[in-house]
Amino acid sequence: MGRIRTRLVKRAGARLYTQNPEKFQKTTFEDNKKSVSEMAVIQSKKLRNLIAGYITKLAKEKQ
Repeated sequence: MGRIRTRLVKRAGARLYTQNPEKFQKTTFEDNKKSVSEMAVIQSKKLRNLIAGYITKLAKEKQ
């Protein structure tokens, strides 16, 4: 069984992905992590990584 992503992670990730889909064309976690940290002010490293992981999942599904 996998881990459940919270509503905050899903909403923030979906909002960032729909506002700037061209920034998340690459499906690598490292590139998406850098893009998330440039575009949004996120206080914790763990939350940034969760959002970047969710965006990576969204980008892979779109391809």
